[in-house]
Amino acid sequence: MSYGGARAFAAAFRAIGFDAVLSPEGDERTKELAAKYTSGDECYPERVTLGNFLKVTEQKNFDPSRTAFFMPTTTGPCRFGQYAPFLRMTMTKLGYDDVVVLAPTSANSYREIGEHALYFRRIGWWGLIAADILRRMLHKTRPYETAPGSADRVYESCLNDLCAAIEDRAAGKKEKLRSIAGCLVRCKDRFRAVEADYSRPRLLIGVVGEIFCRLNTFSNEHLIRKIEACGGEAWLSDIGEWVWYTNAEQKKNLRMAGKTLSREMLGAWLTGVVQRRDEHKLLDPFAEEFAGYEEPRTVMEVLELSKPYLPYTGALGEMVLSVGKAIYLQKKGADGIVDISPFTCMNGIVCEAVYPRVSKEYGDIPIKTFYFDGTAVNLENDVEIFMELAANYGRSKRVARRYPSYFKLAHAA
Repeated sequence: MSYGGARAFAAAFRAIGFDAVLSPEGDERTKELAAKYTSGDECYPERVTLGNFLKVTEQKNFDPSRTAFFMPTTTGPCRFGQYAPFLRMTMTKLGYDDVVVLAPTSANSYREIGEHALYFRRIGWWGLIAADILRRMLHKTRPYETAPGSADRVYESCLNDLCAAIEDRAAGKKEKLRSIAGCLVRCKDRFRAVEADYSRPRLLIGVVGEIFCRLNTFSNEHLIRKIEACGGEAWLSDIGEWVWYTNAEQKKNLRMAGKTLSREMLGAWLTGVVQRRDEHKLLDPFAEEFAGYEEPRTVMEVLELSKPYLPYTGALGEMVLSVGKAIYLQKKGADGIVDISPFTCMNGIVCEAVYPRVSKEYGDIPIKTFYFDGTAVNLENDVEIFMELAANYGRSKRVARRYPSYFKLAHAA
């Protein structure tokens, strides 16, 4: 997940009594360590996550008997399902049999987390929503700041504030939600106080793709900053989108199994109701900030947009979300779409095959897939060329972008 999302999730673990910290940031050492234990057939996110966990084993205070690595798992054709078993195998190879690999799965309602599973899922959800909100505020503020670095500094201070609210073990459930909501209101004011020039609009670039690579800035070589350096503003698909998708898939699978009227379906429906209610509580204060940046009302809106190209009843995972979200962003006035995917990723390859038709049927909006595998590339050149295409499209596009009121007022002035 993203840097902010990981920090919020670690704070949720601390709220239930775990001494949770982030794995180290990715760097060249990450690649060196991963290369020792991988064959080259693994996808890039696997190498990054493994390398960063291996960096933990190099720390002076590393104690295998008191260390657990959090690596969720899944089923299906994606190689992600092999990350946790491969991590266990690597730890055994290194002689660290005491290291625990905590690999919860939605298949058993995350029972591995233990007696606090339900509470953890609730506050973890709050943390992910809040982290998404803060990242959205960063991405819509930083391109317009007049003092370089000011938005990043505000973002860090907001994450500190958020994590303190999440991990406060003295607060009850209702009090904690109110505390997080109050924190977000303070953060909104901090971002609004950043000196910025909204008198000239920037090219709006929608960013979709494989969830790890698009959110992990080391893996995508800080592509969003490069877009900003070329006069763009990025609208990045968030983590919450995937959560809503997995909820929809659970209900679909229950219907296919003849369990439309069942205890399991009732539980899935109630979970969705609670999650949506909590999301609204945290998002409502940002109605003015996100005017023109509204996310889809439900994930089904994205899936229906994808249906003519990749029917969600058969195609699964990030490919249907990426194609559907690309179309949604075009309808919100985006000037171009970037898909960030690991090299050889099945989702990225399928989407790349579909995008030419999507582009043609939606006004020839430029759509570019950027693949990453950790090797050196001339990324700046590719971004500059893409931004030229986006600028050309923007001059003749038929879908006008909507701006927040403060932006439009500044632009009109």
